[in-house]
Amino acid sequence: MPSDFISKRSSTLSPFYVMDILAQAKKLSQQGRTIYHMEVGEPDFATVECIVDAGIDALKQYKTHYTPATGIPELREAVAEYYERKFSVKIDPQRVVITPGASGALQLAMICLLDAGENVLLSDPGYPCNRNIAQVLAVESKTIPVSSLSNYQLDADLVARHWTDKTRAVMVATPSNPTGTLLPEDQLKELCQLVEQKNGRMIVDEIYQGLVYDADDYTALEISNECFVINSFSKYFGMTGWRIGWMVVPEFYIDAIDRIAQNIFLAPPTVSQYAALTALKESTQSVLDERRDEFKKRRDFLLPALERLGFAIAAKPQGAFYIYANCESFTDDSFTWVKQLLDEQGVALTPGIDFGSHLANKHCRFAYTQSLEILEQAVDKIDAFIQR
Repeated sequence: MPSDFISKRSSTLSPFYVMDILAQAKKLSQQGRTIYHMEVGEPDFATVECIVDAGIDALKQYKTHYTPATGIPELREAVAEYYERKFSVKIDPQRVVITPGASGALQLAMICLLDAGENVLLSDPGYPCNRNIAQVLAVESKTIPVSSLSNYQLDADLVARHWTDKTRAVMVATPSNPTGTLLPEDQLKELCQLVEQKNGRMIVDEIYQGLVYDADDYTALEISNECFVINSFSKYFGMTGWRIGWMVVPEFYIDAIDRIAQNIFLAPPTVSQYAALTALKESTQSVLDERRDEFKKRRDFLLPALERLGFAIAAKPQGAFYIYANCESFTDDSFTWVKQLLDEQGVALTPGIDFGSHLANKHCRFAYTQSLEILEQAVDKIDAFIQR
C-alpha cells in the first residue's frame, strides 16, 4: 500500500488559532461550562428577518440552480446602486463580481495579480488568512510591522521602503482586523498613487465598512478606479453563514476574474444572492444601523473597562468590532495566557500570534460581538483571573 503523504503547502500552512480556541470553547460548553465568546469575529445578531424571508422565497421559487460565475445581474446592479446611494460613486455593474464570501474575493484577486515567487505587501498585525492564501499560491506575503505611530496601517513611506522588483500588490484593510483602525482617506490616496506609479495594484479590504464610529465612512472607489475593492455581506449585513461577498475590479481585469471564478468557484451561492438583494435595500439599512450603534455602545464600555484592568490599548478602534490590547502587564506569552483564561474562567479571546509576529506574544484581540451584559460578566471573569 502507498504511504500517506501530504503536500508541502498544506503541511506548512499556519493554523487559524482562533478556530482552535473556538473548538475548545465549544467543547467546554458541551461539558456544561458557561463560555464568554470574545474570540470569533461574528456578530451575535441573527440575520435580519426580511433578508431571511427573501432567502426562503428564493427557495420556494426553486432559485437553486447555478448562476453566472460573477453573480446574478440584479445583484451586481444593486451593489453598484448601493455605492451611488451611500457614497455618490458611480461604477459600472460589470465591474462588480459576486463571490463566495470576502475570502473568495481575496483568492480571486491574488490569483489574478500574483504569480509564484512574486510578493504582496501586508501589515503585521493583520488578518491571518491573507498570508495563508498567499502561501497556498506560492506567493510571498511580505509583512511590514506597524504600530500606533501609523495607526496600525500601512502608509506610502512604509510601502516604498519595502517595495522590491518582485512586488505586485499591496493589501490594506479599513476598518482593520485586529485593531479596528481606519486608514485615513489622504493616506490611502498617497498609497494608491505610489502603487500605481510602481505599476502595482492595491487590494483594499472594506469588509467592515458600515461599522464605523466617530468618523465618516468612505470607500477606496472614491479615490481610484484601479483598486481591487473587497466587501462582504458577513459583518455589517450580518450574513456570515450565507457565504456571500463581492469585489469591484478595475475594468481591465473583468474577463480574467470571470475566467478564474468559473474554474475556482463555478458560481456564488444562489439563494444567498437573492437574499443579498434585500440586504442592500435602503429599507433594511435602518435595522443594520441600529446594530452598528449597539456595537459602538459595546466598544465604549469595553475599552475603558480593559484599560482599568491594566491592558494597554495604543489605538482606539474606530470601526469593526475588535480591540487589540497589549497584555504584557500580565504575561510575555499571550497564547498560553489566553488558553489558561479560557480553561480557568471560560473567557475566549484570540491570541496575538494569529495576526502576525510583530509583538504578537504581548497582544490579544477582544471581539465585542456579545451583549453588554455578557461583556460585563466577561470583564469580571478576566479581573478574577488577573487577581488570582
